[in-house]
Amino acid sequence: MKEQLPKQVYTNEFRAQAVLLVTRDGLSIAEAARRLSISLKTLANWVKRAKAGQLPATSNGASSVGRQRMVTEEQAELTRLRRENAELRMERDILKKSAAYFASESLRGTR
Repeated sequence: MKEQLPKQVYTNEFRAQAVLLVTRDGLSIAEAARRLSISLKTLANWVKRAKAGQLPATSNGASSVGRQRMVTEEQAELTRLRRENAELRMERDILKKSAAYFASESLRGTR
C-alpha cells in the first residue's frame, strides 16, 4: 500500500509570492509551479482566487490535523533547488554523451 504524503499548509506570504510569479513576473502557472515544487492545480487555484480577490488565509496551526505541516519559504526553496540540481545534472550528462558522440563521428569522417 502506498504511503500518503502529509498535506502541506502554505503560509499566506508563500501563496502571495507564488501568485506574483504568475501575475507580475509573467511566468506560466506550470513554470512557476515547477520552480516552487508545488502542484500545478494548487497554484492555478491560488491564481484564480487571487484574481477574484478571494485568496483564503492558511490555518494558523491551532486547527491543523495530525498529518499537516507548515512549509516555510526556506523548505520550498530547498526543495526547488534540489529538483533544479537534479535536472541540471541530467542535462550535463546528456550533453557529455552527445559531445562524445559527435566527437567520435567527426573523427570517423576525417579518416
